[in-house]
Amino acid sequence: MNAAVNPVNFSDPLAGLLGPWSVDLTLGSLLLRVFLSLLLSAVIGWERSTKRHSAGLRTFMLVSLTGTLASLLDCYVLVSGGRFMLLSAAAVIGGAVISIHSVYYSSRNQIKGLTTAVGLWMSGLIGMALGMGIYTVALIAFLGLLVALLWFPSLEVAFKNRSNHFEIHLELNSSTSLQDFVTVIRTLGLTIDEIEQNPAYVGSGLSVYSVSISVSSAMLKKYKSHAEIIQALNTLEYVRHIEEMVS
Repeated sequence: MNAAVNPVNFSDPLAGLLGPWSVDLTLGSLLLRVFLSLLLSAVIGWERSTKRHSAGLRTFMLVSLTGTLASLLDCYVLVSGGRFMLLSAAAVIGGAVISIHSVYYSSRNQIKGLTTAVGLWMSGLIGMALGMGIYTVALIAFLGLLVALLWFPSLEVAFKNRSNHFEIHLELNSSTSLQDFVTVIRTLGLTIDEIEQNPAYVGSGLSVYSVSISVSSAMLKKYKSHAEIIQALNTLEYVRHIEEMVS
């Protein structure tokens, strides 16, 4: 089948380098699209697996492959005279549903899995772009996703550590110590924005809270990082455990 199936009016630079066969529905182009879909999603899945996220190598590969297959089937429909890309639309919705189910609350009342969820959704879209033969868009999106996952976390930590607001997971030996903790916080030049008792620890014998804190002291803003503040609070005798909550 020699008819071009790129459903948009876009001249793909990589397809131009590869030749017309790469945008036609030929056996070679089909194998290339599926191979690239599996390869790129495997790289993203590997990165997530190394950080012990629930969605790993196989999940990312399957989501991307599903997007590629949906686009390929829609391309066949378009070549056959169809007008709507129904399977691609279904793949987008399905990818969004799978992504949503990757988000969960941890025992420390934190929202987890947001990055992995968006990564899964984007992998599905990259797979769809490959299925349509839009290689350049797929590669740029893949590189953007990889950069965001590999290099931005350290930059994000640096920005957060300079922020005047942060949230901590606090475990006290007794609920009666909460007032003492609040007093120390105010003495240090910090402001408590919100305190919420963590229901996951009810009945455990521990008093566990999620505490939102703002740095109000000009001296602390200039010289102290979140880690140093938390380290100082951890020396209090009634504090069993304390750490900054991160997404």
